[in-house]
Amino acid sequence: MAERAGVSQSTVSRALAGSTAITVATRDRVLAAAKELDYMVDTRAARLRKGSTGTLAVVVICRPGEMASDINPFYFSLLGSVCAAASKQDIETIVSFQSKEEEFFGRYEDRGQADGLIVIGTTSNHAAWEHFRALSDDHATAFWGSPYEDLDWIRSDNYEGGILATRRLIDAGCRDIVHIGATGSPQLQFHERYEGFLAAMDEAGLEPHFVEIDGALDRDAQGRKAVSDLLDRKQPFDGIFAVCDSIALGALNELRNRNVDVPSQCSLIGFDGIMAGNHTRPPLSTIEPDFDVAGAMLVQTVLEKQDEANIKRRVPVRLLDRGSARSL
Repeated sequence: MAERAGVSQSTVSRALAGSTAITVATRDRVLAAAKELDYMVDTRAARLRKGSTGTLAVVVICRPGEMASDINPFYFSLLGSVCAAASKQDIETIVSFQSKEEEFFGRYEDRGQADGLIVIGTTSNHAAWEHFRALSDDHATAFWGSPYEDLDWIRSDNYEGGILATRRLIDAGCRDIVHIGATGSPQLQFHERYEGFLAAMDEAGLEPHFVEIDGALDRDAQGRKAVSDLLDRKQPFDGIFAVCDSIALGALNELRNRNVDVPSQCSLIGFDGIMAGNHTRPPLSTIEPDFDVAGAMLVQTVLEKQDEANIKRRVPVRLLDRGSARSL
């Protein structure tokens, strides 16, 4: 290529690297020669020479034995937002789904495969979170929804989301409102959403009602069982705020099976903004985090890790009023 462009090899290298020491005319000759020779710049090699891979690793934690197709759809939306945010900064991503303790791996920096690590996924896999927590001390790592407060985490504004959902139910005329959730879950976001629910109920002078999910069941079955228990014990309710959309979808199915009309007899709101909620009857109203902001925050947190400590950031949320809550 140097011969074709009529310059030295070092000039070619500097021109392809975008050096300002090279004149525009010389750079144009080098680029023209590269095009004629169908030459592709090995950007990864160039980055490695500068001490950077230009790549971030993303680990999605699954439940032991869980297949990727069984993962909460919320995490796929979040994964997409991370990859998009990285791409905007000309950063590539490598993605790994991990569930078995003997297969946990996060030392991408040590192998020169990535400049940092983003961890998302279920908090029910305790061993996985312990593994990646131990790596975070000397690796650039960011976590979504961490069960540990001492890690650098990004979370939805869960408290505000709980308030928004509950106020919407109150504005719809609901007075016997039930929250389906978990007080003892390692998912701290569940507790934060419950606190928002309690605050809104207290503000309205209403008595809060709560149904604890069965931790032995999957999310859909948890929602179904919670509604079944409410109906079997004949507890009055006209509104439900479910702690996540997957549970809300199970609740919606059970309400339909038990001939309880949504929203005329019971208004229902979930949390997460998963796309499946668009296709139910009626479409599921939900609290949605700003996925674009979530992805950008996770990427930025990893990039800043060397300069900042104890990073804790909240992603704004909004109400998606799709149709499962009575009209105002």
